[in-house]
Amino acid sequence: MDKSILGRISDIQHFSIHDGPGIRSSVFLKGCNLRCLWCHNPENILSRGQELSFVPSRCIFCGYCFRACPNGCHSIVNNEHKIDWDKCTRCGRCATECYSKALTVVGRTISAQEVVDEISRDEIFYETSGGGITLSGGEPMLQPEFVKNILALCKQRGIHTALETCAVYDYGKLDGIRENVDLFLVDYKATGAQAYKECTGADNHFVLENLQKLHDDGFNVLIRCPIIPGKNDTPEHFKKIAELTRTYPNFIGAELLPYHRLGVSKIDRFGLDNQLPHREFVTPDKDTVLRWVDTVRRYGGRLVNED
Repeated sequence: MDKSILGRISDIQHFSIHDGPGIRSSVFLKGCNLRCLWCHNPENILSRGQELSFVPSRCIFCGYCFRACPNGCHSIVNNEHKIDWDKCTRCGRCATECYSKALTVVGRTISAQEVVDEISRDEIFYETSGGGITLSGGEPMLQPEFVKNILALCKQRGIHTALETCAVYDYGKLDGIRENVDLFLVDYKATGAQAYKECTGADNHFVLENLQKLHDDGFNVLIRCPIIPGKNDTPEHFKKIAELTRTYPNFIGAELLPYHRLGVSKIDRFGLDNQLPHREFVTPDKDTVLRWVDTVRRYGGRLVNED
């Protein structure tokens, strides 16, 4: 174990209640091997150390960023502050000079020990709620040594660990890692090779293979299924989700995650149009989500969603 191993993260979210049991600290790692049309965390797509965030409504047109930027990325067009994202290197000099915080830097390089030191401040909440740490992203397994050392340090402290993953990689990549994972949160995004490719840009065979191997090896798994209206809310997909929970009886089951629009505004905010084109879907209402849940259950699926 090497406590000094460095990794790149966008954020550590404290008091999270949606990424595993109890109150958790969710660590969002940079880099992703998918390009999901509905991406909720586009700031984690690239593995670079930091992103520049720009919120135009906060700009007071002081002009300090213009002078600070070494590449001339900032301009005023029709009384609007614009950034040439193709020129921007995300150096962050403009954010350093931004008094109104319209410009901020998101992301940092950090050691495994520093991550555990920060999240360990929440240990009292883990103990009282049955919580712990969740490694999320992006795709955490693009930084396997970083993940390996964070998890090992957490297990030394008796902290419950969860790994949220797309599972699009060879199972051997989990060697030295999976034994320190208390809960795998495995994304299942679409049914069928073509649909999965259209939705994520990747092949789905690794996901299905890894679910089988995690079950055979006796690991604790919750299958998480983002449901996107008009994209994967199909009978075929709901049948397959139900089938997976029946095929793998030792898994906790599955969870349907309804689409939300958070990622849409982030694409503009971080200047990521060239990485993830805008794809805005309809946010489902409560009745629609309940209908999805009922459909999967009628197919014999085990869901953790509330009625």
